[in-house]
Amino acid sequence: MIGTVWPLVVAAVSLGIDAYVLAGVLPQIADSLTATVGAIGLGVTAFTGAYAVAGPLLSGRFVAGSTRRGLLVALGVFNAGNLITAVAPNLEVFLASRVLSGVGAGVLTALATSAAAALVATERRGRAMALVTFGLSAGTVAGVPTGMLIGHHVGWRWTMGLVVAVGLVSMLAVLLRSQAMPPLDAGGARVAVILTPQVAIGVALAFVFGLASLGLYTYLLPMAAERGVGSWGFTFVWAWGVGGVAGSMVAGPLIDGLGSRRLLPGVAVLLVASFAALALLDGPAAWLVAIALWGACGWGGVPVLQDVLTRSRQERTTSVVAFQMAAMYLGASAGSALGSALLGAGTSAGDLPLAATATGVLAVPLAFLVLGSRRTRAGGATPSEPESRAQAGTGRT
Repeated sequence: MIGTVWPLVVAAVSLGIDAYVLAGVLPQIADSLTATVGAIGLGVTAFTGAYAVAGPLLSGRFVAGSTRRGLLVALGVFNAGNLITAVAPNLEVFLASRVLSGVGAGVLTALATSAAAALVATERRGRAMALVTFGLSAGTVAGVPTGMLIGHHVGWRWTMGLVVAVGLVSMLAVLLRSQAMPPLDAGGARVAVILTPQVAIGVALAFVFGLASLGLYTYLLPMAAERGVGSWGFTFVWAWGVGGVAGSMVAGPLIDGLGSRRLLPGVAVLLVASFAALALLDGPAAWLVAIALWGACGWGGVPVLQDVLTRSRQERTTSVVAFQMAAMYLGASAGSALGSALLGAGTSAGDLPLAATATGVLAVPLAFLVLGSRRTRAGGATPSEPESRAQAGTGRT
């Protein structure tokens, strides 16, 4: 199946690098632009905030008439923003460029995920969507540490040059794909979709995931330094990424085999447990295990929730994924801003895992509420996963 969706996976790799690479070079950027680490951290907020707004508002317009063209335009906007970041002369241009890049990324994630799901048969949707998440996590595990090394040796601007180079390769991959791209819903992210109880609660759950998980990751290095394991910072970044790759690889077969409804509560519980371990335990060994689990659940939970929300409404996959990912990155934006505010108010970076635990606890009841909100269509219940698979005789292979 990788042969079918590989251009979308490559595009996701570039997203994975860009979304998290700044976390590894925040101090260098701050020194270069004569700003504080907290101010540069707002670049993450700017990126994720734009990501959250652009997905629902623009994804349908980008694919009107051609899915391939929509993907290429989104990649073009994304790459342009990153190029401006690489040459930014001051904080203001830096933040504006992160907004532009976030717009392209928000649209691209929704289009790549829904296109991957549409390219395969229904019984393989879980694997297809998880492959896009795999691209995101692989970009993080390979690209972010590489970007850190580049930043430390030749400067953070060359780190962003790496992101631009991978983004250009992504555009080439989409252009070279010989098979036709399936048409996607060009109606945009429709309000009627998010007003259904299950999707509304799922979007709230995605926000909590982003608030706790992605928001905390922004401050992984200062958090480790404050707790006396700063020398392990590079290893922790790898552990989070490796956990994410493993989680996204395992999630697809588990979704299609066991069903996403069985997986969702467990993902939420384990994610909160990983935060609690970071808050309560000390030492590099305990932190390595907890951070790997955090990465696995944070990344693996993305396709699990996507499948729960879209399996019974496949014709609205673009809209649902746009709202879900918008909520997750809006949560990440809020989490990053909250972290910056807490640090600015004098909170120790070492106490941030405790804050993530307190907010992440909300994910557990929300996961069960998503599963309980099954009546999403007028006059009828949402089909169960086996029923929806049985009705899927028209899927592509």
